[in-house]
Amino acid sequence: MFENFAVSMGYAAGSPKAGEAAYAVLSERDFGNAQAEITAWDGYEATPLVSLAGLADKIGIARIDYKDEGPRFGLGSFKALGGSYAALRVLQRELSKQLGQDVSLEAIRKGAHKEACAGITLVSATDGNHGRSLAWGCKRFGAPCRIYIHAEVSEGRAVAMRELGAEVIRISGDYDESVLLAKKEADENGWFVVSDTSWEGYTEPPRDVMAGYSVMTREACEALDQAPTHVFLQGGVGGLAASVAAALRQYYGTEAPRVVIVEPELAACLFDSAKTGKATNFAIQEETIMAGLSCGEPSEMAWEILAEEASDFLTIPDSIVAPTVRLLANAETGDPAVEAGESAVAGLSALIAACQSSQMKEALGLDAGSRVLLIGSEGVTDPAIFAAIMEGKNHV
Repeated sequence: MFENFAVSMGYAAGSPKAGEAAYAVLSERDFGNAQAEITAWDGYEATPLVSLAGLADKIGIARIDYKDEGPRFGLGSFKALGGSYAALRVLQRELSKQLGQDVSLEAIRKGAHKEACAGITLVSATDGNHGRSLAWGCKRFGAPCRIYIHAEVSEGRAVAMRELGAEVIRISGDYDESVLLAKKEADENGWFVVSDTSWEGYTEPPRDVMAGYSVMTREACEALDQAPTHVFLQGGVGGLAASVAAALRQYYGTEAPRVVIVEPELAACLFDSAKTGKATNFAIQEETIMAGLSCGEPSEMAWEILAEEASDFLTIPDSIVAPTVRLLANAETGDPAVEAGESAVAGLSALIAACQSSQMKEALGLDAGSRVLLIGSEGVTDPAIFAAIMEGKNHV
């Protein structure tokens, strides 16, 4: 069953510290405010925490809990928690400035300032899911939305954003080039960037994005009867991983799980950052099947947290991703069937592969007592790609 997973992986050890950044970069108040707002939205419902007990038994650990974000707000991804909340916060700040008085999130959410919101354009670059979340939020709150996508973003994901009312601009370059164009055109036109990546002088929206993600982590913690020993987190720019790591630290304190970061070997900016000891860019030469993780430039704010919280950094080949998608969807280990997107299974792919190697298993501290939490960050966000994977294709 697991013959496709016995592969060599890149590995770098981190040096986790006391966890100060987990409280300083993203405060308990940041998380609390986001949780109070998002759980008040129409359509809010906690997503499932799926026990993969059969798989855990087969790879020799105590338990695997998979947080399935596929049903989130009907958008298919955890990003619904971040981009939409950050959009609302950008509108709140700008409206408060325009009106010379404090404007509440609730007032914007309930349409009290829809006419003013119509004059505030929000923009972002995306691999798909963040842009869909931003477009959904803009539609809800009445703001125009422009989304920049790179050459390899599937047309299915572009169509989904257009259907939510966004203007979608496709460029010929990669993700990082789409980020640069979004910033440039926003500066030229007085638009507002809502990015999940921070850079010098730009921190508020990325902080809001990561604060929004904490809803997912809080749900998982409240559903568990004890702290996990490990959490395997997909990389990308680092926002998801940093948010989850910080939220776990704040919830469990000294009992927080060991944080393992997983990235495509084709887009390993956090892995390289771990090796150099500072936020380091990665030159992407080829696009990975894990479209949502195809990021060459880490978020500096996210790296502050991961530099302290992450113990281990892994890179995985694309070849093990499609088999993991099929394993979940086909319920090959007797567990509940889960339809997952390519980026969602990075952590699970790495966990299975690591458990096929006694050396890697030992290096990560995995044994018969290990309890692993995974974030299934997306469901089927592109049906055509999912169908191709289920037909047996490993590269799409």
